[in-house]
This record gives sequence, structure tokens and C-alpha cells, in this order.
Amino acid sequence: MAAITAAMVGELRAKTDAPMMECKKALTEADGDMARAEEILRVKLGGKASKASSRVTAEGVVATYIAGNVGALVEINSETDFVAKNDDFLAMANLAAKLVAENNPADVAALAALPADGKTFDDVRTALIGKIGENMTVRRFQRFETTGKLASYLHGTRIGVMVEYEGADEQVGKDVAMHIAAMKPVALSAEQVPAELIEKERSVAELKAKEDAEKAAAEGKPAQSPEILAKRLEGSVQKYLKEVSLLNQAFVKNDKQSIEQMLKAANTTIKAFTMYVVGEGIEKKVDDFAAEVAAQMAANKQ
Repeated sequence: MAAITAAMVGELRAKTDAPMMECKKALTEADGDMARAEEILRVKLGGKASKASSRVTAEGVVATYIAGNVGALVEINSETDFVAKNDDFLAMANLAAKLVAENNPADVAALAALPADGKTFDDVRTALIGKIGENMTVRRFQRFETTGKLASYLHGTRIGVMVEYEGADEQVGKDVAMHIAAMKPVALSAEQVPAELIEKERSVAELKAKEDAEKAAAEGKPAQSPEILAKRLEGSVQKYLKEVSLLNQAFVKNDKQSIEQMLKAANTTIKAFTMYVVGEGIEKKVDDFAAEVAAQMAANKQ
């Protein structure tokens, strides 16, 4: 049995907004597996357990660059939020986006080798590390080149979106990019939602149905028929697909319209999009401040 620490409970609470004791119970049941504990809480608490799951876990910025029909989206990470606000760090991120758009590097290593102001980009990065004293890394980038148009949106510097579209009204492209940053779809259409995400959602729905059935049995209520249960599970999956596919989402500027309806009215087609959230999926080191202070006091007494 894995040891469940206060830090683990705190991390799960930050991700799910679930009560502390529920987080501890879920982690105990999951034997310390954070992802499994999140899933357990979703079954027990429903949507409450996922409302904060998109919170970032590392620092840095997202930068964009567009020149005509070519553009780039880049995420660069830093150790602290303080450095992420540094003007030199922001300039380096913007330089990276420009280099990606103009040179089409194959990967991060190829970007590092690109010339920049008489040096390589990696020289620029290394010099800034030496100046500030904090590590900085290029995590990922996406380059766009299209016969259509490009639009981007930055929510501060922590969420960045690039949209490839066809249509006469440039404001529509900008509106869709802003919508994506707000609603965070995982795919353009329901058909493009990754199979593993659908299966995970189906698994959660099945576990929830099982818990409901056990509760009903304990209360002496009749069990649902297999047909009704199957419809319920399929309904849960379809609801999920509607929530996470861009075209099916309600438009943030007019919730009476879906994105698909809004685009049709504007004679616009979305071909592709990419969204980066700073630190998404990166485990952030959690410092135990109280333990650190206690250790320093103990050292001072010696």
C-alpha cells in the first residue's frame, strides 16, 4: 500500500476541488495513483471533480507568430512565474515562434540550431539562463502553413490558440480562437475525439452506473434493464462528445448558436486548430514550506 502524503492530497484537491477527506479516500483506494484517484472522484462527485483539472502545473509562456499564411505556436517553460514575466524571456519566446514559422524546423533540436542574431537560438537561450540563473526549455511548437487564413489568440501568456480557417470575415477566425481558449475543445468534431478519451469517459459512466445500481439494490429498488442501462451509457458518451468537440459547442459570444451554426451563417470553415496551455501535463514540484522552515530552524540551533 502506497503512503498517502499531505502533499498528494493537496495536489488532488487542487486538481479537483473535492473535499480533503474525499481526496484522501480516493488516493487510498487508488493506492496512490493520481490519475486513478481523479477518476474515482469523478464517479463519486460527478462534474465537481473535473472543473479544475485544467489548471497548469508548470510555469512559462505561449507565444504566437503569423506572417501571411504561415504561423507558429510555441511553448517555452521556466521554473518560476517570476521569470515567465521577464521581458527578455518573453522576447526569447517571440523569437522562437518567428524562427519556427520562417524556418520550419523538424523538432526542438533543429530549432535550437537555427541562427539568431549572429548566434544560434540555443546560444540565446543559454545566455539568458546564465543571466537570470533559472533553467528554460522549449517544450513544443506547432507550425501552420495554409492556403486559407490564420488567426491566433493569447489569454495572457498562459493559453495560446492558432486557428486555420477559410472565410471572408477575419473577426470570425479571431472569435473562434478566443472561444477555443475559453472552452478548451479536444477536437474539431465528435468524429475526431481520440478513442482513448472516449473509452475513459465510457469507463467513468459504467462505474457511476454500477455505484447507482448498488445503491438502488441496497434501497430495495428494481434494477435497470440492460437496454435502459445501455442507453444511459451511450447518452453519457454523446453528452461528453458534444462538450469537447469544437463544432458542437455553444458559441461563447452567443450560446443560442453552436460553433457549427455560427460558422455556417458566416460562410466560414475551420480546417484545424492547436491550443497550448502552459505546463499542461507537466508535474510541478511542490515545496513543503513548513518542513523547509523547520529544517532551517533546526540547522540554526546546531
